[in-house]
Amino acid sequence: MSLHIRVLGCLPVSGRLRSDPLNLTWVIPPQGELSFMTAIPHPPTGKTAIVGGGVIGLAIGWRLAEAGRRAEIFERGIAGHGASWAAAGMLAAGSEVEPGEGALFGLLKHSQSLWPGFAAELAEASGIDVELRTEGTISIALSQDDLGRLRQTYALQQQLGVASRWLSRAEALEHEPYLNPRLAGALLVHGDHQVENRILVAALKTAFARAGGLLHEDAGDVTVRTVRNRAVGVAAGGIEYPADTVIVAAGAWTPDVPGLPTADSPPVRPVKGQMLALKMDPAAPILTHVLWTPKAYLVPRRDGRLLIGATTEERGFDTSLTAGGMLSLLESAWRALPGIEELAIVESWVGFRPGSRDDAPILGTTGTKGLILATGHHRNGILLTPATADAIARLVLTGETDPTIAGFGLARFAQEDLTRKKTWISA
Repeated sequence: MSLHIRVLGCLPVSGRLRSDPLNLTWVIPPQGELSFMTAIPHPPTGKTAIVGGGVIGLAIGWRLAEAGRRAEIFERGIAGHGASWAAAGMLAAGSEVEPGEGALFGLLKHSQSLWPGFAAELAEASGIDVELRTEGTISIALSQDDLGRLRQTYALQQQLGVASRWLSRAEALEHEPYLNPRLAGALLVHGDHQVENRILVAALKTAFARAGGLLHEDAGDVTVRTVRNRAVGVAAGGIEYPADTVIVAAGAWTPDVPGLPTADSPPVRPVKGQMLALKMDPAAPILTHVLWTPKAYLVPRRDGRLLIGATTEERGFDTSLTAGGMLSLLESAWRALPGIEELAIVESWVGFRPGSRDDAPILGTTGTKGLILATGHHRNGILLTPATADAIARLVLTGETDPTIAGFGLARFAQEDLTRKKTWISA
């Protein structure tokens, strides 16, 4: 007589059961079936499951794995081929600063300061150079109206301590000789750099694997499992994966993750962006700095590609490339850098930024124990990768919320809604 035992979340290997790597002993009930996902509210796995394999999820996983934590990442498609792949890789805390974003700027500046060390450490761990370029970023004005707005940006930068310098027309052309000679003014932000985001994806995947992490790609829908207001793991492809911490880092798709409790679903939406790439001569590029124009940005790569982006559209998950979008980008770039008209178009694509209600990231714990969010990075996902990875890893490993992310939790929206409700009632 044989007893058939089915343990959810374990896979048969050569006729034997591959149990949890912690080698825990499970008591089998008389009926011969055990489901630890329902029988044990908090499975003592010492493991973290991460839903989402973009740069945020990969970097968090790498940090946890290198600290000795068992970490598994679950990606519905190919890891790093969503917003991380579509990005331009700009590290532009100063160039992109806007009025009213003081708190966010502090986080951006902090993460920007981490990038040199992060890139070096990642190169050592993966053997891959992520092409961190430090020429700086130039913003230009092409009309008197543009000039007025650029002067306002410069004043804000000076107020916030951004290391920027006003350039005369001659100085701007000295830095970038192929710029439109009729430009009205320019700013150079010394500390705003760039990284090759697609190579960053490859480096993070390699570093994560070398540290002992496990990546599940093409996992399809990944369901968050909760029991008694506690996250207990995820399910993917009909298999249960127990974990005592679940991190949802699914970008613009975060609210659609199955099993995510309604109360913990963040106000994140897709913000569509169209981009394209031209081909320069790598030995004689017509642009070397990241360039911000009034209506587009241009990012030169070492391999000769020149990225031009990006539109900002509230169209949900619409993947269509439009004539209007391409025309707008090319015209804006051509006005700043006329020489692009001779360059070949080599690629065009659409990406979806994970935009939150206040365009700031959503980082930290939720109302469900063991469930953590790392999403809503909008246009700053690449820039915020080091700070997010460090802070979320610290939260998992020690239970402490890093002061740098203390103001960016999900709870801020509940407080905002309460204030709005009180204002409405009093009116």
